[in-house]
Amino acid sequence: MTVITTAPPLTEHDGGDATAELMAMVEPEFLSVLGWSPQVRLLFLPYDHPLLGMPVCLVSGCSLPSVTKGLCSGCYQWWKQRGEPPMEGFTAEGRVQRRQIGVQDCSVAGCERPVYSSRTPLCVAHRDQLHRREMSLAQFLSLDDVVPLPGFGWCAVAACHRKRPGTDPYCHAHRVRWAHAVRHGQVDAGDEQHWRTTTAPITANNEVSLRGLPERLVAEVLYGLQARTQAGFHTSQTLLRNLLNCVRELELSTLTMVKPEELARGCRGFYNSLITFIHRAGKTPESERTKDVWDGAVFGHAGRLRFTDIQQPWLREAVKEWAFTTLPQRRGQAMAAVQDIVRAFALLSESLRLQREDHGEDLRALGRHDITVFLNRLAYLHGTEALSTRKWVVICRYLRGNLAQMRSLGLTRSGRPLHGLPEDFVLLAEDIPDEPEDSEAGKDLPLEVMRQLCEHLPRLADLSRNGPEHQVATELLIDTGRRPQEICRLSLDCLAQDSDGQHELIYDNDKANRKGRRLPISQATAGVITRQQERVRAAFPHTPSAELVLLPTCLANPHGRKPIGSGWLSQCHREWVGTLPEILVPTRVEADGQLVTRNLPFDKSKIFLYAYRHTYCQRHADAGVPPDVLRDLMDHRRLETTQTYYRVTSQRRREAVDRVTTMQFDRQGNRIWRQAQILLDAEYARRAIGEVQVPYGLCTEPSNVAAGGHDCPVRFRCVGCGHFRTDVSYLPDLEAYLADLLRNRERLAAFTSADDWAKTETMPSDEEITRVRRLVQRVRADLDDLTDQDRAQIQEAVAVVRRSRTVALGMPRIRQPLPDLRPDRTP
Repeated sequence: MTVITTAPPLTEHDGGDATAELMAMVEPEFLSVLGWSPQVRLLFLPYDHPLLGMPVCLVSGCSLPSVTKGLCSGCYQWWKQRGEPPMEGFTAEGRVQRRQIGVQDCSVAGCERPVYSSRTPLCVAHRDQLHRREMSLAQFLSLDDVVPLPGFGWCAVAACHRKRPGTDPYCHAHRVRWAHAVRHGQVDAGDEQHWRTTTAPITANNEVSLRGLPERLVAEVLYGLQARTQAGFHTSQTLLRNLLNCVRELELSTLTMVKPEELARGCRGFYNSLITFIHRAGKTPESERTKDVWDGAVFGHAGRLRFTDIQQPWLREAVKEWAFTTLPQRRGQAMAAVQDIVRAFALLSESLRLQREDHGEDLRALGRHDITVFLNRLAYLHGTEALSTRKWVVICRYLRGNLAQMRSLGLTRSGRPLHGLPEDFVLLAEDIPDEPEDSEAGKDLPLEVMRQLCEHLPRLADLSRNGPEHQVATELLIDTGRRPQEICRLSLDCLAQDSDGQHELIYDNDKANRKGRRLPISQATAGVITRQQERVRAAFPHTPSAELVLLPTCLANPHGRKPIGSGWLSQCHREWVGTLPEILVPTRVEADGQLVTRNLPFDKSKIFLYAYRHTYCQRHADAGVPPDVLRDLMDHRRLETTQTYYRVTSQRRREAVDRVTTMQFDRQGNRIWRQAQILLDAEYARRAIGEVQVPYGLCTEPSNVAAGGHDCPVRFRCVGCGHFRTDVSYLPDLEAYLADLLRNRERLAAFTSADDWAKTETMPSDEEITRVRRLVQRVRADLDDLTDQDRAQIQEAVAVVRRSRTVALGMPRIRQPLPDLRPDRTP
């Protein structure tokens, strides 16, 4: 391969202070990697560079860049012509390089003319001499009368660095290109000078020409390439050449003048990335805070922050001051969170603009009346369903808290944006509407849905452009119930073992700023992590394990230090859910006056990443995990927060009661309700005040109900009382009670140190044991008579009813290990 070592030097021009500042940001080390010379203006992208180069063709002896399947275009065509033999044998076979890319000087020492062809590396004059003498090239070069010849100069095309082979003003390639353009009417023969200025250079090897471009544009390209490389983005020679050729043709002086629609579709993404880094050059938080649109990267966050919807200058400046203060205090999706608050102020701004004669420009004229008008507007928007109840509450909270914070930041002082704002321009606590109940409840996914999702998890890896990382992330979300951002940011060494040898997940709770949190996980979940660790170590063998992430992104991540984004994961998850077949869930519906089970389609819009966190909490609550343990599992500070994740809604509890009461029994084991009856609201209320829960069922005795279950005349011998009712949800309690009775009878029979009257008084009676045993057998028999589908629905209803039960026997409990509730799926 020929490397260009000479080129026509260009005179350096002063591009102005802005160009000089941008060029000063380009590091000399980066320019040396590219072989940059300000006079020659050629870039040589290294073949072996992980982000700038193109791999060389795999065929032994070939030095051209690979294009397809690791082969250059010539070797690829050769491979196709030979019937596509095995690649290993084909590449090892080697190939004689017949085509020379680029132009080198004549082989005669000191000759300044370019060679005519790679087969005869001589200029035209020396080639003719060789042909006349009919000798070998080596013999010809050894002759004393073969002398070097002066060159004809450089090609007249501004972007070209090749020499002219003769008196023609162009190099050989551009002479052919000019003749072709004139012959086919592509250019006017009289407009030759414009063609010389705008035509593209001849591409060769790893060269990229910046010749003929304005100083400002050259500085932008060099700085943009450096910034992209530092950010881990790969730069293709083809895309860079196409962009520069377009700029030459349009005769633009800066990249900021390029319109994306003028570029080829494949080049637009590269241009947008390049121009983004150029716009960020020299930006600081202090310079950015004066703008109406902030680039989050300047503040260390992703995204943008827009204040353009706030119409009043004083309010816009005040919100900017507040945002500038609060951004360093936020973690995670900071820009999105702050943007939500800015939108709340934009609604206030819109209200002032619409309902005041001065459009809210004079802040001294504002008062409590304007707040009242704004609250009425929110109520109107809520009434027209343009604003949800939850959003209504959040907007009022945002404005109340942050208006007070602005005052505490001193923004009402003289010279500050809110100077002169009246004291009564505030929101009161009474202005905030009541928050809707169960705003977080009911987002867990049914067991049938989870089973079907787990069956189709391998399809997620096939749809993802990032490989298996999105599937692994979804599996960990299902198994651990962590927040999506916490899973995406897991380090490679996130798996540990406790003192008992059980696996634990180590993660960071960025929302609460708590690092190094530990979560018990199952062995199957640990296997998912272990397999992913092996894949990551194999993909990035040269990066230290301490710097690797468990779920690396495939974009701009040559060293495996960048994780996948939660937004990208969410988008890929939505696409995956959309491709799934219809998910059918057994549902109890009324048909002809009776409740029947039908397989109805499940709403896919309810399947999102955060739903797995609700499902994780719900299934542990169903398994009887104590609330304080569940709070620790969810990594919440307050128990009230955890309760919102598994609180049973009245509708769900009502459905569960309807199912359970189909299997209700009296003390004799007789069924009370043969069919499920849909109770009216009054009947549910009557049940709530006419019975009380006791250890093994329900009691309807009036005095005991009035005493909350603590005034039983028969000393809790419930199975012998006519006021006792039980159902299938109490079966575990009845079984445990029977086991206690039998165990106590054996212990008392073996106890010899007590008097007979004491043993008789405390000995469980045979009648009670018989009654409890018959009751247990009766409930079990009815369960066995059900179909598998009905039995599964009854068990789910039992879990709902037992979770909402608050009967305490006053006996100490031993905390059991956490159950392994990982949904079944193929490893």
